[in-house]
Amino acid sequence: MIAVPYLTALTTFFSYVLLFAFGQIRDIFRKIADWYSSNNLQGYAPICLGLEDFYIRRLYLRIQDCFGRPISSAPDAWFDVVERYSNDNNKTLIRTSKKSRCLNLGSYNYLGFAASDEYCTPRVIESMKKYSPSTCSSRVDAGTTLLHEELEKYVANFVGKPAAIVFGMGYVTNSAILPVLMGKGGLIISDSLNHNSIVNGARGSGATVRVFQHNTPSHLEEVLREQIAEGQPRTHRPWKKIIVIVEGIYSMEGELCKLPEIIAICKKYKAYTYLDEAHSIGAVGKTGRGVCELLGVDPVDVNIMMGTFTKSFGSCGGYIAGSKDLIQYLKYTCPAHLYATSISPPAAEQIISAIKVILGEDGTSRGAQKLARIRENSNFFRSELQKMGFEVLGDNDSPVMPIMLYNPAKIPAFSRECLKQNVAVVTVAFPATPLLLARARICLSASHTKEDLIRALEVISQVGDLVGIKYFPAEPKKQQEEGKMLKLE
Repeated sequence: MIAVPYLTALTTFFSYVLLFAFGQIRDIFRKIADWYSSNNLQGYAPICLGLEDFYIRRLYLRIQDCFGRPISSAPDAWFDVVERYSNDNNKTLIRTSKKSRCLNLGSYNYLGFAASDEYCTPRVIESMKKYSPSTCSSRVDAGTTLLHEELEKYVANFVGKPAAIVFGMGYVTNSAILPVLMGKGGLIISDSLNHNSIVNGARGSGATVRVFQHNTPSHLEEVLREQIAEGQPRTHRPWKKIIVIVEGIYSMEGELCKLPEIIAICKKYKAYTYLDEAHSIGAVGKTGRGVCELLGVDPVDVNIMMGTFTKSFGSCGGYIAGSKDLIQYLKYTCPAHLYATSISPPAAEQIISAIKVILGEDGTSRGAQKLARIRENSNFFRSELQKMGFEVLGDNDSPVMPIMLYNPAKIPAFSRECLKQNVAVVTVAFPATPLLLARARICLSASHTKEDLIRALEVISQVGDLVGIKYFPAEPKKQQEEGKMLKLE
């Protein structure tokens, strides 16, 4: 867990107190003005009410220019960001015809497949001519093409499972599957920092949900032992089934899951393991097969493997891989398979082609080169940021690098100053993270060159000095330059 420095926590709390206090004062004046106005619908309760509405109006809107920036090119190493302006203190943002060419440090384009590719793109274009952009039907009606069946076979083979099922949206893969797998009388034990799609899927399942401390196998074992001993609430009957849900790489922390230890505990207590590899599949491991390959875990030991195609494969959608019986059951019962439109055929072809490149089936070694480059880029960039004195979360080999900002004023300051120097970064704050733990999330790509990374490091270092987010002592410049030269060689 993140240990927030005392002074940083104090100043961050104070900043939020000021923001909330002034926001409440402004709301009082707003109510007085509304009382004299007759524009409100008489007899209706406010449709937007509560803390979330207050947070959006009084905090988020002040800095919304830092979020949702429109782009007008492929999300490659460099892309075009459309400039915007506001005439009403950021309540509304107006697009201009101007564009800024920016270094992209925010997209999930881990292997660089989101841009035009010499192998993938021609095949995607041909598939669109043959099948059209959409099947206009669900999988059980007329929405299954040869591409869908081929994709499921490729995915199952790639992750090391007997069978797989694919969906048109990654978020839905978790939120729609968990209610099918679990129900009343079941127990879900979830990592405290699991993605929102897992949280919503667990809540919608009707199962009892318990949480264990982030990436802490010892606490997971404590929770398992306690829950098995107590049984179901009120009746104390044995649980119908227990499932432990973890992520391969945690998207807001950049940390690798302690999978071998968690698998051992799940086996000991006969609990199923559900592994979300949204950010790890295709991005880590010698051949891109995710954390199982990286950490030496046999995929057979993971009962349910989930992943998305939006990160490493340059497409959209998600998958579930497991036993043939499990996948057949999901095809009969999962609403996302029965009722939702199937994944777009060109998107399916993009995934198939990307997997072929990764496996070397395109007749080249480009896939192996991409995997080596994303690993080298990630480890180099993380090491240099730490040397500069930034507080960087995550583990080596992870392409996700959160830089801690903490203070709410530093969120827009860091984002805007980086954009001024043509470096596009993503900042993340509450409710995506705890209130005190705002951060900038850097995502690297195999398409980034060393020159791109050095340029990004220079800008981030300058902005870090300006904003004041170097929370640790930096290494002397001579040592930093020597280290850069060695790594570049």
